[in-house]
Amino acid sequence: MTRLAWLDALRGWAAVTVAVFHLSPAVLGSERHLSLYHAFDLGRYGVLLFFLVSGYVIPMSLERHGSLRRFWAGRLLRIYPAYLVAAVVALALGAAGLLRMPAQLTTETVASVAGHVTMLQDLLGVQGVLRPFWTLSYEMVFYLLTAGLFAWGRHRWSGWWAAGLTVVAAVVALPDDLLGGTVGQRRITAVAVLVLLIGVVTAYLTGWKAVSLVAAAGGLCAAALPLVNGSATGQVTGASSVQATQMLAVMFAGTVIHRMQHRQIGRLPAAVALTVVLAGAAVHLGPAVVLAVAGTFAVGYALSEQRPPAVLVWLGEVSYSLYLLHVPVLAVAVHVSGRPLIIALLFTAGALGTAWAGHRYVERPAQALARRLPMINIATQGTDARTRSFGKRHESV
Repeated sequence: MTRLAWLDALRGWAAVTVAVFHLSPAVLGSERHLSLYHAFDLGRYGVLLFFLVSGYVIPMSLERHGSLRRFWAGRLLRIYPAYLVAAVVALALGAAGLLRMPAQLTTETVASVAGHVTMLQDLLGVQGVLRPFWTLSYEMVFYLLTAGLFAWGRHRWSGWWAAGLTVVAAVVALPDDLLGGTVGQRRITAVAVLVLLIGVVTAYLTGWKAVSLVAAAGGLCAAALPLVNGSATGQVTGASSVQATQMLAVMFAGTVIHRMQHRQIGRLPAAVALTVVLAGAAVHLGPAVVLAVAGTFAVGYALSEQRPPAVLVWLGEVSYSLYLLHVPVLAVAVHVSGRPLIIALLFTAGALGTAWAGHRYVERPAQALARRLPMINIATQGTDARTRSFGKRHESV
């Protein structure tokens, strides 16, 4: 059992709650599901818990390796293979009439394809072929911001980002779809972002310091998407740019907790930043859900030295595939039977089985490939992708 098993357990729990939320209408019926949804949004609870864990883990992973080149190679091979498999499965089920595909696939093909390739579809006004894809938009923005701050030696400023985003969401009248209000805007923005993302990631993969610093500046521009285009899809997942910005702040709150734990920032400034985020999130994302997320993470953190339940750790290990593939499994289960109990049984067996298979045959081989990739020690080659040479360590918030 690794020292980070508690984070796997939290991820596993988050994935299960999201899956149960999506199963709920088929088992309980739409009216009961909506009643529960209005009382407590289990789906948002699971997603925000995912975001908080990602905010804790991603900067830790980047700084442990100290290499932006290795970070991006690892991230791309970590998230894209399973994502592509899930997209192909969704398209196949859509072609078979088992899963409804977004109309934009045919009416706005360029924007839709560009949005899916970048994983930024939800912030580009494009509906994903699978509902859970929307959260990956926030993950990608967070990767870009984290890498950009790291490259410029400002990666210890997570508290400022967490609190700052919350304050901006509270006091600034943010437009909801400035870059995606029309078909033409969505097409132009999606293509521009695709070109920018390819350029940024390619620059990081070269490992050259000057090029990477330029890439970092471009990557930091990703903050504009949730700030001014947070509800371009008009979906409940991002009802406004205010909510989108607040969700990004929650991710940075996870980073603040990590830095406080490792004494990279003081307890007082960390507490102030976390209080600001908690208050803002409670207002914009729902107090019950936010308090439940904070409480769940606090319990996991307090018990981090204990051995978590093995089943939760395993669910955490397969959580990415479970998160991506449970909706296609649900579509098949509903098609096979209309009886709630049968649907629940088929869904449980199918979701866990496909999650295991996706992790075993897609995720793990891709991660093994990432570890085998030859990575030159760039600090000795006059380029620079390591913390010690990108800039001094900043003991700031």
